[in-house]
Amino acid sequence: MRLTIIGAGPGGYVAALKAAQLGAQVTVIEDTEVGGTCLNRGCIPTKALVASAEALHKAKNLEEYGIEISGDIIPNISKIMERKNKVVSTQVKGIRSLFKSWGVNLVEGRGMLLTPEKIEVQKKDNTTEIIETDKIIIATGSRPAQIPIFPFDGEHILSSDDALNIKAIPKSLIIIGAGVIGCEFACIFKELGTEVTMVEMMPRAVSTEDPEISEVLEKELKKKKIKLMTGVKVDRAEGKHDGIHVYLADGKELVAEKLLVSIGRTLNTDSIGLEALGIKKGNRGEITVNEKMETNIGGIYAIGDVTGGILLAHTASTQGIVAASNACGKEKTYDSSVVPAAIFTSPEIGSVGLREHQAEEKIKTGKFQFRALGKAHAMGEISGMIKIVVDADTDKVLGVHIIGPHASDLVHEGALAIKAGLTVKQVADTIHAHPTLAEGIMEAMEDVHGEAIHSPKK
Repeated sequence: MRLTIIGAGPGGYVAALKAAQLGAQVTVIEDTEVGGTCLNRGCIPTKALVASAEALHKAKNLEEYGIEISGDIIPNISKIMERKNKVVSTQVKGIRSLFKSWGVNLVEGRGMLLTPEKIEVQKKDNTTEIIETDKIIIATGSRPAQIPIFPFDGEHILSSDDALNIKAIPKSLIIIGAGVIGCEFACIFKELGTEVTMVEMMPRAVSTEDPEISEVLEKELKKKKIKLMTGVKVDRAEGKHDGIHVYLADGKELVAEKLLVSIGRTLNTDSIGLEALGIKKGNRGEITVNEKMETNIGGIYAIGDVTGGILLAHTASTQGIVAASNACGKEKTYDSSVVPAAIFTSPEIGSVGLREHQAEEKIKTGKFQFRALGKAHAMGEISGMIKIVVDADTDKVLGVHIIGPHASDLVHEGALAIKAGLTVKQVADTIHAHPTLAEGIMEAMEDVHGEAIHSPKK
């Protein structure tokens, strides 16, 4: 069976490798670089910058750990970017090596659907190639959303892509949007020495998260002297001799050296031939699929951001495995009920499952502060909390929400508990090693019934 995948991001390349493992003859079409947005312009490069920012923060506060150093500690942006690029290139080489190992054919160019069995590839040397196939997976991803009042120029008005390739650390920065990407960049640039102001239309930062998690993050942003303006609309931005001027709907004017626009993503469903084949799309341009990741056209699947669901790399990868399996005759369905999310702010956020304010059923909650953990004190990272949402009738775990050190790692215990249908007692009765941050999960579970050992009596 011949399978062709358009796009080699975290959805496309994973789908390719799974299909190859299942015996398919796989071709992948990619017009930029394997790894897609996640590896080249998103998850990995931003986490490399986060690591540099964290190292800088630690170095500036070594005296708290009993270590004395002399001299100035200064971020070198060219070397930071050099390290980031090296991390990315290593991962890119890894994917290309996996393709070679599993016999995946990589065609570099832009794919256009002609029929359910034919794809035209416009190559970088301006030649074209027609690929004949039995089945197709569309995995073309997304790009930073742009609106006319914020025209990206790569120099003064930046997209998240542009921010990953700056040549100098800006003295001041306005960030439009206090969602995941905006908050991550705010923490990075503030640590590098930039004066940061964030403007958010919603009433709170990271509005997709539990309100109590947002509240803790906002307090931490304030401690860092990051200015956050919520419930504010922006009318326009204008470049002048002294920087970028941002005009707010309430009449206020902000000025900074650079402007970073982080207001969401646009799906890459245009100009790939969907209309000619009659592939159905939703109101936002997303490709409509079923639980097998099938479109309305037989033999054509779609995965990742283009399906308009949860725009996360691991969602795309999971959907890629589902689509590849079905394309190869191994029936598999996609379950979106338990999808953990991680936000690499300082401190980190990890969340999975139901938020308290979204609950329709009767629930109970349990909470535990990181400052009550010996490991957190030993690390010097005591800010944050763990919150558990539980079904009041069955005692089963419905949601786990964490803000604090290593939240992105800790949240997976919650994901497993929800996926397996565990009760708070089953998780709490599981012995957790001491001293660890994971003890906080155990204590938060115990707190649901007021039995947390290291919490004051309620």
